[in-house]
Amino acid sequence: MGFENIIGNEEVKRILTKSIVSGKQSHSYLFLGPSGIGKTIFAREFAKMLLCDDTTIEGNTCNTCKSCIEFVGNNHPDYREIKPDGNTIKIEQIRMMQEKVIEKPVISKQKVYVIKDADSMTKEAQNSLLKTLEEPPEYVTIILVAANESLLLTTIKSRCTKIVFKKIEDNLLKEYLEKTEDKMNLSDTMLQIFDGSIARALSLKDKEEEYRQVERLFLTVDKTNPIDLINHAEVLYKNKEDILELLEYANLILYQQAIGNLEQSKKYRKSMEIVEKTKGKLKANANFDMCIDNLLLEVWEEINEKYSRSEV
Repeated sequence: MGFENIIGNEEVKRILTKSIVSGKQSHSYLFLGPSGIGKTIFAREFAKMLLCDDTTIEGNTCNTCKSCIEFVGNNHPDYREIKPDGNTIKIEQIRMMQEKVIEKPVISKQKVYVIKDADSMTKEAQNSLLKTLEEPPEYVTIILVAANESLLLTTIKSRCTKIVFKKIEDNLLKEYLEKTEDKMNLSDTMLQIFDGSIARALSLKDKEEEYRQVERLFLTVDKTNPIDLINHAEVLYKNKEDILELLEYANLILYQQAIGNLEQSKKYRKSMEIVEKTKGKLKANANFDMCIDNLLLEVWEEINEKYSRSEV
């Protein structure tokens, strides 16, 4: 196996596979790109390829050697992942890694360390890691996985081979989700809220019906009265924990209405401002039900009354 079961980022697959086939790997990589698009999955598969005792001429792992078996069993002595302890990766974690780095591999010819959310490293941790990146043992490969390049020291970035990941294309994401997730039938609007992130899509799949209810609610504002609108807005009132995500989706629907109907664009854009104002109030811990009441009434008024009266 190689990268064939990972969707998207075909150019990244080509670059990494070529490095395996040619035997010309870097000692340190920076996998950089938006959250949730599979960077860590790529890092794990690349690590497995590096550690495999018998990779094919295409760069794929054999899946039968001791290294592959131990890797699949999450018990490989020459592979380690480092992730945030709380909100950050601390200097103590990097120092512990450095103590192990100098030890030679146990069952493979190499050792691989993957640092997840590397952009959460404290400056002290980054400065400590720099020592290893400057003079790594010949058998060590370190892969930093990050979403925000600006949080990493320039000296760290300059010592890594940067591999840039792109968002997963909507058509690929839709095809994958409809094939692997039972009964997941995605609208184009839902795909936009996923923003090319498979992790985001999977985390929201259990809320598919809620998103459809929000979509129906905001697509029919101009076809209902305010009382019925509130009565049909149970999805907003009952999802307090997810309300910001649902309102973000509502704004996407309103935006599509705005660009799809230029004559009525102004009122839909004004409605988006109302949604954003409501999100701000909710973040400031204003009364929840009252915020939703006001949101629905103001949006209804904006779409059904204000501009219709001004046009008469």
